[in-house]
Amino acid sequence: MNCGCFRVVASRNMRTLTALLVVAFCTPLVVCKPAQEKKDRVHHGKDLSDHQHDDDKDFQYDHEAFLGKEEAKTFDQLTPEESKERLGKIVNKIDKDKDGFVTGEELRDWITHTQNRYIYENVNKHWADYDKNKDDKISWEEYKNTTYGYAAGEDEFYDVLDKDRYRKMMKRDERRFKVADKDGDLIATRDEFTAFLHPEEFDYMKDIVVTETIEDIDKNGDAVVDVDEYIADMYTPETDEPEPEWVKTERQQFRDHRDLNKDGKMDHTEISHWIHPHDYDHADLEAKHLIYESDKDKDDKLTKSEILENWNMFVGSQATNYGEDLTRRHDEF
Repeated sequence: MNCGCFRVVASRNMRTLTALLVVAFCTPLVVCKPAQEKKDRVHHGKDLSDHQHDDDKDFQYDHEAFLGKEEAKTFDQLTPEESKERLGKIVNKIDKDKDGFVTGEELRDWITHTQNRYIYENVNKHWADYDKNKDDKISWEEYKNTTYGYAAGEDEFYDVLDKDRYRKMMKRDERRFKVADKDGDLIATRDEFTAFLHPEEFDYMKDIVVTETIEDIDKNGDAVVDVDEYIADMYTPETDEPEPEWVKTERQQFRDHRDLNKDGKMDHTEISHWIHPHDYDHADLEAKHLIYESDKDKDDKLTKSEILENWNMFVGSQATNYGEDLTRRHDEF
């Protein structure tokens, strides 16, 4: 036996396996860093724009929240007529149940999708690598075979030295895949597959993110995290090196703010409070703001005409430069 795994698996998809090794042993909240560097596992809600939210000044914050930063720049080049036409097409997409109304939930989902567009674009870029039967879905079997390099019925990792490690990786992936797969058919839609690859961006995946975080940090297998494990996740001391001040501060943070019930450990709930702080839901607040400003009949939902009547807040238009952006193709709209 030798490490033939990298001949069997890597020959089929080396880049996929490499990515898997990173994903499997580092939570998606973290970019792997040297042990001496402090890791940041906390996932804060992202703001929707770099601009101040001051409607008395301009609507740039609203534009970037609703369209995304890059698309907002494109809309700045359009005439009012072109902006309204494209906005109308967007409204049709937001109204998922096609009842003629845009609800707060639909608007929030759209804003969240807009802010995460780079993630969806990345998934779409590599979609064909996994969707082997071209049905526009990815089954667990397709993902497993592509990523781990063996087909159903074959001996799992028959020539891998560290079989247990690879089995652990695959079981962890399978568990996350099943959580992402809302209808339980082990076949992922694009949204479900995106949630599988980027669970930190989806509310319904938060619990599995917490579970994986505990598994990453908990070294003695008791399903909780003590202060030494918490520190070890951030810092590995050199021989005879005095403990840096920031490490001492983190120990105090653990005692004062992480360990809520003061039992010397962080359990699942306390880990969740740590890595998912109760920040403002920026997308929800923006959706409520747009509805409040546009809802003429005060029924807490918007018609297309109400949105188009207040088009300037949603998409605006400077209409100062006409050039290449006017001829760019925007498939999403």
